[in-house]
Amino acid sequence: MAARLEYTTEHHQFRELVRDFVQRMVVPNHEKWERDGQWDRSLFIEAGKLGLLGFSVPEHLGGPGVTDFRYNAIVIDELQRAGAAAEAISFTLQNDVVLPYLTDLTTAGQQQRWLPGVVTGETVLGIAMTEPGTGSDLAGIRTTAVRDGDDYLVNGAKTFISNGQIGDLFVIAVRTSADRHQGLSLLVVDPATPGFSRGRNLDKIGLHAQDTSELTFTDMRVPTANLLEAEGRGFYQLVKNLPQERLALGVGAVAAAEGILAETLDYVRDRTAFGSPIASFQNSQFVLAELATEIDVARTYLDDCLAEHLA
Repeated sequence: MAARLEYTTEHHQFRELVRDFVQRMVVPNHEKWERDGQWDRSLFIEAGKLGLLGFSVPEHLGGPGVTDFRYNAIVIDELQRAGAAAEAISFTLQNDVVLPYLTDLTTAGQQQRWLPGVVTGETVLGIAMTEPGTGSDLAGIRTTAVRDGDDYLVNGAKTFISNGQIGDLFVIAVRTSADRHQGLSLLVVDPATPGFSRGRNLDKIGLHAQDTSELTFTDMRVPTANLLEAEGRGFYQLVKNLPQERLALGVGAVAAAEGILAETLDYVRDRTAFGSPIASFQNSQFVLAELATEIDVARTYLDDCLAEHLA
């Protein structure tokens, strides 16, 4: 029997904190950020003050040291329910996608350098895997990192990189040898490094407030001290965290559907036709009931997945 997902009083109190933050900080600014093509840095600074970033960062480095993924899920859930999908993706990147690389694959010295700013919101994280022509095929990555003394000389290009414009620290997948799988390694790179260049902010169909960019590296020198674990471990490191990354996206998708359904119900109750609310029409009720059922099934399955992830 699958484990049952439950929330404590502390979780519910945290949800109220997040909901207030979303209504106060995100909802009034979302349309402007969509027009601007980028959310404002004040979003993460305020989130950092409230403890909404870097859950798994140890206490001695300024974090809460919490590994309970329900807190991560609550942040995603409340942002997506409010229609702030672009902002939710950036929180997902910060807390659920990139941060595990910096907490699980790093030395004490590396953690001291990189983690405090993640908690405060001063350091916005990104990960660069996708490349022009190869997509997200990890075995096809062509960006190279050639050892040169105490540095790696990095050359190549990435595309469709979330937080590419606003990011302060990137985990970059590079090829350190010709082997398709054992030749991948992960480097942590500051965009202020000479040779690092940000391209255009790509024009997407949606998620306009979440920048998606091209990055290029030209004879970029990255210290070997910025390597995660060891050379040749990149493929395994990237694949290991995929279940949590996909789960975080699932949390956002279901929450977004629930939020849209709630807005739709408000609309059909207020909108009238032929003297009656359209919610009273049998056809509307059938369609809405089917949608509600599908979302409820998705939520049940998602909760099972969350419970298994916590187990």
